[in-house]
Amino acid sequence: MTEGRVETLYAAVKARAAAFDIRPGERINEGALARELSASRTPLREALNRLVAERLIDFVPGQGFFCRSLDVEGIGQLYELRRALEGLSIRLACQRASAADLAALAEEFSADAPHIGGRTVGELTARDEAFHLTIARLSGNDELEHQIRLLNERIRFIRWVDMGNRMRETKGEHREMIAALMARNADLAASVMDRHILQRTDQIREAVRQGFSSLYVDGPAAIAARKVDMD
Repeated sequence: MTEGRVETLYAAVKARAAAFDIRPGERINEGALARELSASRTPLREALNRLVAERLIDFVPGQGFFCRSLDVEGIGQLYELRRALEGLSIRLACQRASAADLAALAEEFSADAPHIGGRTVGELTARDEAFHLTIARLSGNDELEHQIRLLNERIRFIRWVDMGNRMRETKGEHREMIAALMARNADLAASVMDRHILQRTDQIREAVRQGFSSLYVDGPAAIAARKVDMD
């Protein structure tokens, strides 16, 4: 068993788990998955155990591996955690990022902003994650960046559902964050970040409802491929 093979399987199953290609609460058929990925059971089991550690899938002793649930309370807790982590991230970035790094962030945003319309939900979510991970990197705290990256994977599906509804608002809030970062105003930057991430319970409930509906009607690929109209 090579580490490279486990890493390949881990990445393949992680992508499916993050997108709910395996439906919420569904038992993972290891034999079928091994055949589908042309893998032996031992490296696949190691990859699955890594995903259990990251809480992208669940393991029940005596029963096996299951896709994680999609529920309002769980998603709400993840958003509470995201608010805390990203609020700290942008505060530290205000203190520690170099002027050159902040200028590069602003330039990249300015270059990308006019080309939002017509892109898919999957593309826009990936760009939004990259924006937030850049701020996390500028915090100078590698562990914080790592935790935000893991959290992104656990909420990605819900962000796909939500992205088309608030892209214009997201774009404006990113602009506000950059301005606060450039001004080294940590309180303002954290306030904008908190407003940007805050999700009310009713919003989460609706996103979960839409997510279930889309999973069972269209499938996750259709959600990610949906194009966003900015007009």
